Amino acid sequence: MEHELKIKEQFAEAICRGDKNFEIRYNDRGFQKGDTVRFQVIDEYKQKIYHDPLSGRVYAITYVLSGWGVREGYVAFGIREIMEAAE
Repeated sequence: MEHELKIKEQFAEAICRGDKNFEIRYNDRGFQKGDTVRFQVIDEYKQKIYHDPLSGRVYAITYVLSGWGVREGYVAFGIREIMEAAE
């Protein structure tokens, strides 16, 4: 399943740098290992940012954690960019 998630610009930049390879989200979508994520970057006023650093990038969910210190109803999941095959 593919998920489109909004993300604040500061967190998008950390993902691009490789400093942030996880998300903590309310689990209203049933996130599962193997699902994919596309991010829609938003500014501090919740407006979409065009030409953002994550545009066109797709991430695979590599691990999902619930419980074990994660607030009830939420999950932490690992992400890894999916590189497109060279043509």
